Amino acid sequence: DIFLPYVENGWIILIGATTENPSFKLNSALLSRCRVFVLERLSDVEIETILSKAIERVAPREVTPEPKQEATSSQTLIETSEDMSKSPENSGVISSAAPPLRQVSPQIMKTIINLSLGDARTALSLLEMVLTAPAKASDAGLIAHLRRSVSSRYDRSGEDRYDMISALHKSIRGSDGSAALYWLARMLTAGEDPLYIARRLIVVASEDVGLADNHALPLAVATYTASQTIGMPECRINLAHCVTYLAEAPKSTRSYEAYQRAEEAAKADETAPVPMHLRNAPTQMMKDMKYGEGYKYNPAYKHPVFQEYLPPMLSSAKFLLEEGDMTGKIWDEAALRQWEWRQNGGREWPLRSNAGAAAETRQSDYDPTAPRTIESR
Repeated sequence: DIFLPYVENGWIILIGATTENPSFKLNSALLSRCRVFVLERLSDVEIETILSKAIERVAPREVTPEPKQEATSSQTLIETSEDMSKSPENSGVISSAAPPLRQVSPQIMKTIINLSLGDARTALSLLEMVLTAPAKASDAGLIAHLRRSVSSRYDRSGEDRYDMISALHKSIRGSDGSAALYWLARMLTAGEDPLYIARRLIVVASEDVGLADNHALPLAVATYTASQTIGMPECRINLAHCVTYLAEAPKSTRSYEAYQRAEEAAKADETAPVPMHLRNAPTQMMKDMKYGEGYKYNPAYKHPVFQEYLPPMLSSAKFLLEEGDMTGKIWDEAALRQWEWRQNGGREWPLRSNAGAAAETRQSDYDPTAPRTIESR
């Protein structure tokens, strides 16, 4: 905050650099008055180019000697046969005194590139470890040493944490159990608190699985309790169980979306009164004021009864849609074709005809590289 008035009045020009996400680390008011330049990671090809140039630069060079000048009349040159045999002219090459460097195999080069994560400094440090390693060290042992030497980029207070928990959540939402288990393993092996993951799984159970499987929420809560009780490393098994179940469970966002619609209406008018027949009347005075008058106690009837439960201005509002109601949903023919081809083995989605597709899709006439038209219904 101390910089804000100085930047705002143009008294100073603020220039900074950070390895963190500025939107997490900087005051939003200060950030809005700055221009952010993102320095992207280097590509694998760029890292490989840097490493190749570094190897070329430090490799021992063979030096060709300069031609010997003819002796002048005032010079006397006496060379014995022993001197001649030791003369570099006999070989035509003078070797550098530097010891030979270890050869970098393609597998080690690939490992360095992967571990560097687009950071040239990290890549060069790893390369130095390889070039100075004992000649007798095996490639497998050297690769293991490289992996141990690189500290994890995972920061439990930084952007990586939120990116990975987001990837886990979205993989479960997309019913990709393999991807979900991968991101779970990435977080746990990096030292993430298992309870942090378990809390997110409780949210997923209601937000994404919801009414489609009412067993999901009790399982997620039980997973949190199990993780809290036994801790790591055993609770990773409980977390994997829950993640797999949630990924394979049917999905429904009816309750989640219904609440969002209800919340929007509630915020739009926070003064809407509770209908008189729905009000509580614990005292005689409130009964005299007709609180609760006209309320129909549903269990007392043998049949359904009608009464208004919303404020008068919202009497026609419908927040919770009927099961199967696709209002507001998107029909994307290209996205469905891609799913059928990539994830369903080229087979048509069984509900394609029921969902109102324009035409059937056959595996034989589908070219995944061809442009597609997106239809909305």
